[in-house]
Amino acid sequence: MPDLPYEVSVSEVKTRLDAGEELVLIDVREPREHQICRIDGALLIPMNTVPQRLQEIEVLADESLIVVYCHHGVRSLNTVAWLRKQGVGNCVSMSGGVEAWSATIDPKVPRY
Repeated sequence: MPDLPYEVSVSEVKTRLDAGEELVLIDVREPREHQICRIDGALLIPMNTVPQRLQEIEVLADESLIVVYCHHGVRSLNTVAWLRKQGVGNCVSMSGGVEAWSATIDPKVPRY
């Protein structure tokens, strides 16, 4: 597997999804944030629960690229850095988070 960047743009994620690529989107925000807005099909795994769900994430990463996102991209980038230290290399953070997704890709996703 070539070295992946730590971050990808919302446009790249959208292009890859539209091309039919099997991506696993993981939302690391809190449940109350997830209730306000979400990207369809994403798994909610709040950042503080990622260590307990590491094995599940490892299995997902064996199957597909994992795209982690949060509100603005800070928590997701920290999560990706932690996952890579645990040996999960097939993951990237979506820069700008759900905020950038709403602003750039899907204005129907509420902003907060």
